[in-house]
Amino acid sequence: MTRSYRTLLVSTEGAITTITMNKPERKNPLGPEMVNELCWALDDARDDASVRVVVLTGAGDAFSAGGDLKGMGSGAEGESLAPRGDYADLLGRFSQMGKPTIARVRGIAMGGGLGMVAACDFAIAGESAVFGTPEIKRGLFPMMIMAVSKRRLMEMMLLGDKLDAKTAASIELVNRAVPDASLDDEVKALATKLAAQSPTAMRMGLQAWHAQADRDLASSLPYLRDQLGAILMTEDAREGLMAFAEKREPKWTGR
Repeated sequence: MTRSYRTLLVSTEGAITTITMNKPERKNPLGPEMVNELCWALDDARDDASVRVVVLTGAGDAFSAGGDLKGMGSGAEGESLAPRGDYADLLGRFSQMGKPTIARVRGIAMGGGLGMVAACDFAIAGESAVFGTPEIKRGLFPMMIMAVSKRRLMEMMLLGDKLDAKTAASIELVNRAVPDASLDDEVKALATKLAAQSPTAMRMGLQAWHAQADRDLASSLPYLRDQLGAILMTEDAREGLMAFAEKREPKWTGR
C-alpha cells in the first residue's frame, strides 16, 4: 500500500517492511502527525500478507527524541491522513501485529521513542545509542511507557537518567548492542531469519505470548495448551512436520 506520508519513509524488500521516522533535522520527534502515520503504516504492514517482518527505525543520527513537546496537545495542521490513533493506540498496536517487529536503534531513543523500542519484539542497538526518560526534568512523566517497560526503567523514569547501548543490552531493554558499522547487517540478518519462519506459527505464537504475559502460571498453562492444540491444526504445522519427515525445506502458506 502506497500512502502519501509526510513524516515517514516506508519501504518493502522481499517480506521485510522498514518504517523510518523521517524528521532527522529534529531527531524524529513524535508529534501527532507522525504518531498517526505510524499507526497507518503498522496497520498496512499487519494487513499485508506478503509482509512477514517489520523494522522500525529513525532517519539520520537518531531513533527518536521522544514526544514533540512543542506540538504536545495540538494536532498537526492539514494532516495528510485521517486520524487512526494517538500514542497509546500506537503502543497497543505492537502486541497486535501478529508479525515480529524489530527496532533498529542508533543515536538517542528518548521518552516515547524508548517506549517504542520496549514495545517491539526485538531491538538491536548500535554503540552510539543512548536511552533515556527525561520527562521528569520537565515536570512530566512517561506514563504510557510504564505499560511496556521493565523494572529497571522505573529508576530511569524517576531520575531522568540515561543508558548507553551496552547497559541497555545488559538489562534486556535491547537484545544486543553492536558497532554502528554492523547495525544494518545485524538487523537485516535477524529480519531475514524471521521472515523465513512460518507466518502462521509466528502470528499465533506472538498472540499467545502477549496474551499470557499478565496471567499467573495456573491460568497460563491451560491457555497455552489450547493454543498448542490450535496450532497443530494449521496447514503450516502439517507442512512443517511433513517437510521434517521428508528431509526438505518447508513451503509455508501462512494458513
